[in-house]
Amino acid sequence: MGYRDCVFEPDSVFLVTGGAGFIGSNICEALIDMGYKVRCLDNLSTGRIENLSGIMGNDRFSFTEGDIRDLDTCLRLTEGVDYVLNEAAWGSVPRSIEMPLLYEEINIRGTLNMMEASRQNDVSKFVYASSSSVYGDSTELPKKEGREGNVLSPYALTKKTDEEYGRLYHELYGLDTYGLRYFNVFGRRQDPNGMYAAVIPKFLRQLMAGETPTINGDGKQSRDFTYVDNVIEGNLRACLASSDAAGEAYNIGAGGREFLIDIYYDLCKALKIEKEPNFGPPRKGDIRDSNADISKAKEKLSYDPEYDFATGIKLAIDWYKENL
Repeated sequence: MGYRDCVFEPDSVFLVTGGAGFIGSNICEALIDMGYKVRCLDNLSTGRIENLSGIMGNDRFSFTEGDIRDLDTCLRLTEGVDYVLNEAAWGSVPRSIEMPLLYEEINIRGTLNMMEASRQNDVSKFVYASSSSVYGDSTELPKKEGREGNVLSPYALTKKTDEEYGRLYHELYGLDTYGLRYFNVFGRRQDPNGMYAAVIPKFLRQLMAGETPTINGDGKQSRDFTYVDNVIEGNLRACLASSDAAGEAYNIGAGGREFLIDIYYDLCKALKIEKEPNFGPPRKGDIRDSNADISKAKEKLSYDPEYDFATGIKLAIDWYKENL
């Protein structure tokens, strides 16, 4: 089906926080292409204004440089908004271990500011980014909502806390909140640079530059790599979901499982490169295996991911070949 089948009232107004980031900019672009009005809020700490270059001049799009840690900004930007898609957060498990206080400020207090502003301004739906990291040390596969383990990082704890606030804001105040547990999202415009870069764009950049990538661990750890258009669909399906489905969290993945070492060799093959990787120590706080049970999202949100891994990775590789 895909996100293009999602239909809203013609005059609907969306606010996308973190809208200059990887996922946020893709959501903004999709909504503009679909004909809706979009407000974007980003402090550009990790987002890039260049990610919005294709829509910046559109008269249905507006950009505000601001911070979700400022409640007044959140209140101002949510006035007259129908749907809030809260993508503003700092990612990366290793970085959260180094900077736990900053993660608390942005990912918890910032999200709470947005929920409160949405409540005060009668926003119809509040959809926020959670993470598969909330499953922590649970070894059960596939990962299913309600069967979480102990979290392994400050980042995971911030997302678990956001989910609890989402539940409370629905139960106490009647705000329709939907938490989306993203499973290793990849695709166009994902940042390939820096020590905290996600593995797929980082490997692509290094291989295309003639460098030898390092796999943390033995490469046999697995992930449910999810193409970004599936995540756009998850967000828009949540905006259309029944209030009966609010106050809960949902797995947003492809429902598959790929091993890192296989991903590495797939990228080498696609780039026509023969190069063995280096191996380093496992990263502290990382989950060993990840695979999403998406049956709950299918049932309650009508989520039906359009892209499997093979289709998505081909699109991603083509994009990076043209843009790196």
